[in-house]
Order: sequence, then C-alpha cells, then structure tokens
Amino acid sequence: MLALLALIPAPAFAAALEGEAQRQPVNWVAIGMFVAFVGLTLWITKAAAARTRTASDFYTAGGGISGFQNGLAMAGDYMSAASFLGISAQIFNDGYDGLIYSTGFLVGWPILLFLMAERLRNLGRFTFADVASYRFAQPPVRSFAAVSTLLVVSFYLVAQMVGAGQLIKLLFGLPYGAAVGIVGGLMMLYVLFGGMRATTWVQIIKAVLLLGGASFMALMVMAQSGFSLEALFARAVEVKTQAALAGGAGAAEAAERGRSIMAPGNFIKDPVSAISFGLALMLGTAGLPHILMRFFTVPDAKEARKSVLWATGWIGYFYILTFIIGFGAIVLVGTQPAYLDGQGALRGGGNMAAIHLAHAIGGNAFLGFISAVAFATILAVVAGLTLSAASAVSHDLYATVLKRGEADSADELRVSRITTLALGAFAVLLGLLFEKQNVAFMVSLAFALAASGNFPVLILSLLWSGCTTRGAAWGGTIGLLTAFVLTLLSPAVWTATFGLGEAPFPYSSAAIFSVPAGFIAIWLISLVDRSPRAAVDRAGYAAQRVRAETGIGAFAASEH
Repeated sequence: MLALLALIPAPAFAAALEGEAQRQPVNWVAIGMFVAFVGLTLWITKAAAARTRTASDFYTAGGGISGFQNGLAMAGDYMSAASFLGISAQIFNDGYDGLIYSTGFLVGWPILLFLMAERLRNLGRFTFADVASYRFAQPPVRSFAAVSTLLVVSFYLVAQMVGAGQLIKLLFGLPYGAAVGIVGGLMMLYVLFGGMRATTWVQIIKAVLLLGGASFMALMVMAQSGFSLEALFARAVEVKTQAALAGGAGAAEAAERGRSIMAPGNFIKDPVSAISFGLALMLGTAGLPHILMRFFTVPDAKEARKSVLWATGWIGYFYILTFIIGFGAIVLVGTQPAYLDGQGALRGGGNMAAIHLAHAIGGNAFLGFISAVAFATILAVVAGLTLSAASAVSHDLYATVLKRGEADSADELRVSRITTLALGAFAVLLGLLFEKQNVAFMVSLAFALAASGNFPVLILSLLWSGCTTRGAAWGGTIGLLTAFVLTLLSPAVWTATFGLGEAPFPYSSAAIFSVPAGFIAIWLISLVDRSPRAAVDRAGYAAQRVRAETGIGAFAASEH
C-alpha cells in the first residue's frame, strides 16, 4: 500500500517520526497480543519453510496463491500503520481533507486492474523487471529496474523502521533500539525461511486483524451517534467550534473554523503541490515493486485480475472506516481532557487519535489489540519490502545480468537469503541512524520515484511498439533522478530537514515535473534510437502483445 503502503507522509504522522517521542508505561496487554501474533506467524513460517525449496517457491510461493488470498495480502501490504494512524489523525485535525488524501492512495488501483494486471502476470515470472525487459536487451533494463527497486525499498524501509521504533516507544514502552531490532530480526526470519508464502500469510493475518479492529471502532463510533453520519458530522463541527472559542477566537471565526472541517483546503492549499502529490500517489502505486511482485504469486491472469479487484474493495472499505474513525476521534477524544495535554494537543503526539479512540470505546484490552495491530502492520510491510529487494538483487542482477541467465535455482536462492540478511542489518542500522530525523519525506520520495521511473517504463514497454532498450533504461533513469533531485531541493528536505533556508524548488511534491520527464525522456530517446538493437526491440512488440493479451507461453504455477 505503504504503503505503503507504507508510511504516509501526513503531517499528523510525521510528529511520530521526528524528535524524541514520549515514553509510555509498558502496555502488557499490547505486548501479550503482539507475542501471540508473532507466535502464530512464526509457526506459519516454519510450515512454509518446509515447502520453500526452489527460487519459484521463495519469490512467488510457487504461483499457488488464489486471487482472493492474494488480494487480501495486497491490501495488507498496502494498508500501512500510517494509513490507519496517519489518515485518521489527518481527519482528526483537518476533517474532510483526510478523505481526499486517502482517495489518492486508492485511485491507482484501477490503473493496475485495467491496464497492467493481466499483462504483468502473462509476461512476468518473479519481478516487474521480467515484464519491463521482456523484448529488450536484458542487462541495461534489469540493472535500471534493480537500482530503482533498491532505491524505492530503501526509502520505504527507513521510514518503516523509524516509524516502528517511535510507535513501539509510544505504545509498548520499549526502548527505541529494542523495537527496531525486534522488527529487523522478525522480518529476516519471515523472509529467510518462509519466503513469499510466509510473507503472504503474515500480510493476510495482519489485514484481517486491521480490518476487524477498524470495523469495530467505526461501528462503535456510529452507535454513539445513533448510526447517523449527519449527527456525527454535526457533533464534530460543534466540538471544533467550541475548541476555537476556548482558544480565544471570536464567535464568527470559531463558527468558520468549525465548518471548515467539512470542506477541502485545510491540508494542501497550493494547487500545483496538490496535483503533484495526487500524481505521485496514483501512479506511484502502479510502480511499487513490492506490490507489482504480488502479481506473480497467482496461477494465471484471471486470478491476477481477481487479486486487484479484491484488494481495491478491501482498501476502499478500509479508507471509509478511517474517515468515520477520524470524525469519531474528534467527538470522543477531542472532548476528553484525559487524552489531551495542557495545550489541548493529543497526548503522545498527533498520530495518537485512533489509539486514544480505541481506549475510549474499548478500554485497555482494545487499546492493547489496536497497539499490537499497529506493530504487526509495520512488520508485514517490512517483510514484503525486503523480499522485493532481495528478488531484485538475486534474480535481476545476479542470475540475469551477472550470470546471464545460467544461474541454477539453488545459487539464486542462496544469494536471495544472503541479500535478506544484509538488508535486514542495513534496515536496522538506518533505523538507528535516523532516529532523531524527520523521515516522513522519504515515503513521498519513494512514491515519486516509483511514479517517475518504474511506471513510465512499464506502461510504454507494454503499450508502445516504438519503445527501445535505450529509451527504457536511460529515460527511466532520467525520471528517477529528476524526482530524487527535486525532492532534495523541496521545502520538506532543503528547509525542514537540512535547515538550509528557502528551498530552491518551491513545491512539496516533484511528481508533476518528474513523471512527464520520465515519459518524455523514454519517448524522445526511443524516437531517435536507430541502433541495430532498437530494430530488434520494435520488431519484438508483436510477439510480446500476443503473449500479454492471450497468456500463450506464460509461466505456469509450479503448484496449485
């Protein structure tokens, strides 16, 4: 999702990712529930390890995951802790804008369903580079895809690990370093021994727990308002109006502030940044390597389409729940002094709205459950990210580029596991190094990179016969670099993180510039490419289209 998706760069959630978080008392209920979750998933990992013998088992669970299971796992991969905590906190603070915000993460899924799902499954085997390089020279395009995957995953991993440390510090009372080490160690166990099968079931269980917990919260909120959305919204407007009056605002101004939560404009006020941010969310979803990898875990193209359909349904339902939860927090948390500090802000940070709401409606037991689900959510997303990065190194770089397709399955599997260990250690190290830094921008950068590099290469290689090896490799690289450089020059990094004064690039998101840069670069380089390889690339489009549309010759599942 983080994913998301992954952690979402909401201002409310960013508070948990910067500075020193407030240490809370140990929550033994939450720890007990998390230990139960870990015990169950480790048992699943042990069972999966006995069936993970080949590279196909490790990367794609042998292609034996059903469309329904894969859709639920996709939803679990995408519904990050910040989708739950961050968006509900965004709604708690700004009201209606939070719904617009969450919609951006949903609208990318129809692109996957109608333009990519069937073609991806018919052309690919283990990674999205299989699809992007289908008719091209393998080394340049796979090298680009592997570097792009590692960049996107690295930025995601930093945000996830820092988020895990800060959240567990807030929720469980554990030290930051211990929380980061626990996440890193468990993630390595899941991926090392269970591969995609264990990762899939971790994501499915986490999705069920998260959907169940959010459904109960939304149901209890609606019960408090007589199952009337109109009554809930009216009460929320009243609460915000009273808070403004208490803060010293006049009657007219307070009434305006109260009504503002039912209208857009409180979050992103600059139209260019709003459009750019929407582009990154929408197109980035269709370029995230850990999401694209899940299309190869199903037996055929029909199940791939089912996967996206189910995932879209679960994710859409989840975001509706977060809207209700956010307004419920305004009514049930914003009016209770026990959840507020002396300045009227939420205790524990701005992202704690849903956590406090869980306590308000279900006491310590439900608070413990939601806290454990939040940690489990990060753990599941980190496992999916690590697996996609390990696959890029072992399958794309080692087996295809270095060994030129002659590596056997055992060698490839060994490289995957070595890469997993290295990535786990790297993720823990980054989590410790970035503890005191604001890393929220790293997630927006990951989405922008995926939208500017991976997505243009995939779409043009699938749909344009004129695309060439040079166009895909160099054009995709230009899109990646443009997104990376402009993000570094943006206010979120240049000013807020580096403290270098006024940012050279004035907008919060680079996608409105970097996505067209990627598409134009691929188109222009391919257009002027007159090399012998370019002629081969263009001639191969007809055969690629037949396989993409019909599935004739597609890799079959090794088990059903």
